[in-house]
Amino acid sequence: MTERSPLPRPTSHSGFLGKPMSRRRAARLAALVATAIGGIGLAPWRGARGQDTGTDSSQANSTPSSTIQSNVAGEMPTTGALRPGPVGQPPPRPASLRTAPVAIVSDSAQIDAEVEVLQIVDGVMQNPTGPWVVAWYEQTAQLGEPGNVVMAGHVDYWGVGPSVFFNVKNLAQGDEVALTGSDDSIHTYAVESIETIGVEELTRGRIAELVGPTPGQTLTLITCGGEF
Repeated sequence: MTERSPLPRPTSHSGFLGKPMSRRRAARLAALVATAIGGIGLAPWRGARGQDTGTDSSQANSTPSSTIQSNVAGEMPTTGALRPGPVGQPPPRPASLRTAPVAIVSDSAQIDAEVEVLQIVDGVMQNPTGPWVVAWYEQTAQLGEPGNVVMAGHVDYWGVGPSVFFNVKNLAQGDEVALTGSDDSIHTYAVESIETIGVEELTRGRIAELVGPTPGQTLTLITCGGEF
């Protein structure tokens, strides 16, 4: 994931969605809806994000003999923490049924970003805190459960210009977006629809449709549009 220097968040926006937005945002809102496809993949097992917890082969094969438990002759020796198999190799880490998103990747939209946790307060979606971070709203669904995973990102940013969701406009039906969960599971979604909504259409009911629950596993990406 590309690292970028943090920048101060602009203070001119009271909320990303739900209250009057700044003049630069006033043209229209873009909403993309994607649905989950396939199964759940797993990223390499990491103890702390970005740090591989694996050991080299010499370490992996040097398990102290005191931890090995003998079985009936001819069976593979095991340790109390490991299943039968090559000594020193832990079983695959299972994916949780539900997990919070921590990263988002889309090759088609040139997105490779970390995900922060924000809130919807009194009907207002808090602003993503920087140009290259994507917000997930905690009141919406988590990965791996039915419901609407709602995320937002800036299309441009004060003092920066084009930002993390600048190329969302290039996504087309069928393009894939992958989210990584806090358990390193990978959840893939296919774009189903992209909708541009005028600010005058953003009634309370329309906003509820965008961020409200869905029967299936859905991802909704929200950003602003118009001329900048």
